[in-house]
Formats: sequence, C-alpha cells, structure tokens
Amino acid sequence: MRWLVFCCSFGLSLVAFAAQVQGLRVWHAPDQTRLVFDLSNSVDYDAYLVENPRRLVLDFHTAALASELTLPSAAKDRVPGLRYSARGAGDLRIVFDLAHRVVLRDALLKPHAPYGHRLVVDLLDEASKPSTLAVAAAPRLAPAVATAPTPLRELAVTAEQAVVPAANSSKFMGPKFVVAIDAGHGGEDVGAIGPHGTYEKDVVLLIARELAQRINAEPTMRAVLIRDGDYYVGLRDRMVRARDKKADLFVSIHADAFSNHQVRGSSVYVLSPHGATSEAARWLADRENGADLVGGVTLEDKDQVLRSVLLDLSQTASLETSRDVAGNVLRALRRVGFVHREQVQSAGFMVLKSPDIPSLLVETAFISNPTEEQQLQNAEFREKLAEAIQDGIKSFVASKPLSTQRFAEAH
Repeated sequence: MRWLVFCCSFGLSLVAFAAQVQGLRVWHAPDQTRLVFDLSNSVDYDAYLVENPRRLVLDFHTAALASELTLPSAAKDRVPGLRYSARGAGDLRIVFDLAHRVVLRDALLKPHAPYGHRLVVDLLDEASKPSTLAVAAAPRLAPAVATAPTPLRELAVTAEQAVVPAANSSKFMGPKFVVAIDAGHGGEDVGAIGPHGTYEKDVVLLIARELAQRINAEPTMRAVLIRDGDYYVGLRDRMVRARDKKADLFVSIHADAFSNHQVRGSSVYVLSPHGATSEAARWLADRENGADLVGGVTLEDKDQVLRSVLLDLSQTASLETSRDVAGNVLRALRRVGFVHREQVQSAGFMVLKSPDIPSLLVETAFISNPTEEQQLQNAEFREKLAEAIQDGIKSFVASKPLSTQRFAEAH
C-alpha cells in the first residue's frame, strides 16, 4: 500500500513540475560572476534585474528545487545574499542580492558532457576594477603516481603572485614586447577530459602561469594572463582583453583530445585564410568595430574601400608574423617530445581572429592519451612545455629589430 502511495505521489510530481533545479555552481572572475543552475530538463524562465534594492530575480515556471542552494564566500562581494521560495501554481523564484550595478546575460544550454541541461547567468560589472584574481575551486586532476608532484597547491595563488617579474627585468627601461597568454576553457567549460579525469582547463592554466613567469623574467618582454583563475572568458572577450592590454602577441594554450587514445604530440596553429576572410567581412559589416584600432589606426573615419584595404594590410602582416612565431615555437617543442604535426597548422579558431594582433594556438599534448595525461600532471613536464614556448617567442623577438615590431606602451 505504501509503495502504491509513493508511486502515485511521484507520478503527480512529474506532472506538476516540468523540471527540477538540481544545484547551483558559481564561478567568480575579476569582472563578472557566473551562476550555473543544473537542471533535470529544459525549463521556461524569466530573468531580470530590480533596483532599490538591487536584485537579480529568476522565475522558473513549473519547476521545483531539488536541494538547498548556497553561495560560496568568494562570490559575496558581488552577490551578498540568496533566497528562494515556491510561487503560485508550481513556480519557483530565486532572488540574489546585488552589491552594485551589473549587466545581465543569460542562456539556457542543452546537455554537453560532463553536464546536463543548464541555465547560465552572467553578472558583468558595469566598470571593471583592478582586483586580485580569485580562484573559485581547486583544479580537478587525476590522482598522481607516487613519483609525480601534485599540482593542486599551485592554483591557489593570486594574479600578482603568478606574474611577478624577475629581479633583472626592471633594468630594461624601454618598451616591452607584450605577450597575452590565454589559458583555454575555464569555469564550467572544463575542456577535454583525460582518461583518468584530468580537466584540460586546469593543466593549461598551470602551463600559462609558468609561461607568464618565464616571459616576465626576460628584460624586454612582459606577460599578461587572459584568465588567472577557474572561470570562463568568452572567446571574443579573450581577443578584446588582449587588445586592451596592447598585446604584441596572443598565445592560446590548450591540451588536445581525440577518440583514438594512442594519438599524441604537440601541435601549433595559426588562423586559416578562410577564417581571416570571414572575420574581415564581419568587421567591415559591424559598425561597432568602427572605433576599434587596427594596427594603431582607427577605422571610424574611413570610407568602406579604405577600411577594407587597411584591414587587409593589418591581417596580412599579423598572419605573417603569426606563422613566423608559430614556426619557432613548433621547432622548440620538438625538444620536449613528439610533435603531432611537423608543420604549423591552419584553422578557424575564434581566438586567433584578431586582425591586428599576431596569434597562435598551442596544443601542448593529447590529454586523451593516458601517457601524456600523466605527463601533463607533472610539474617538470609543464615547465619544459612553457620553456619551449618561451624560447620560440624569444627567438622571434630577438630576430626582429625593435623598430619593426609594434611594441606596446611601456608601463
């Protein structure tokens, strides 16, 4: 009889609620907070901001809460409070208190491994302020073998600690070659997952930090990290951040994956001609790009033909430089181990599409290969990868007269 009552009650709950809110994950970045709601199914919802006092209101229609929701302490400088309650005929309202004005972005996402249905809500600061970059969570790395050092402790550092220049770098007083280092993925975007559960987002951040330290040890170079914590940065936002920092070079760090777990080795990519063409068309069609600088020249006051010519010249020069640097990096990576491709590859990766900043993407190893996954967990191997990438960049910078390089302003 009890079993019959339970089954009837369960059946009624399925009818009453189209979805359950199963949990909340929070990713805290320097200029935004991302709220990710895990859902049992797709759901109808409304998301809006309210003033006096400032709040974010989320109304889930025909939905129920499966478990208690909590906020991590790292997020409370932007989102100091959270409350929720059932409303009306099976609706759920969740309210977040806001410390200051934000811009709201939200999207309902379909299942994608390792996650199911999700509602992603971004709260972006209206005006970003300099701050220590927070780490929302420890990296999820596969259990290390007895002889391999664990990298868990290495992520618990601030941006200032991660990119402290070496003592001798202050002796060089001229403009420095600025390298924007982009650790791929981040936050709920874990990237590829190794056979033993290693997340790509974690190992590439460790490599990016190591590379930044080595770049900053060079008296004529300076590194900036696109992300320095476990949070996600949009693909176009990565390009924008590099431009804001007046980067002379953009390097994106990844760890490849393939269905065949025997595939191994490093690869280096630059933008394909097709990717460059499509991006040029987008820039010329988008009026919002009119005020952006391309090679130090504004397009805003130029006619369509001149805009096209200037953009083409900038892209051509950037691609040539990208190929030069990429070739140097690939040659240096051969000293570390096997390279998957003997030549620099071309692809339409979004992060490579900046028309005025030479850009390359380095696939450091195949995280899907059990041996290379274990190597990526090893600090010594990551240091060798960072050293090879640094050597490739350094050899390029040394081969070019300072007058021919578009150095950023000295700081």
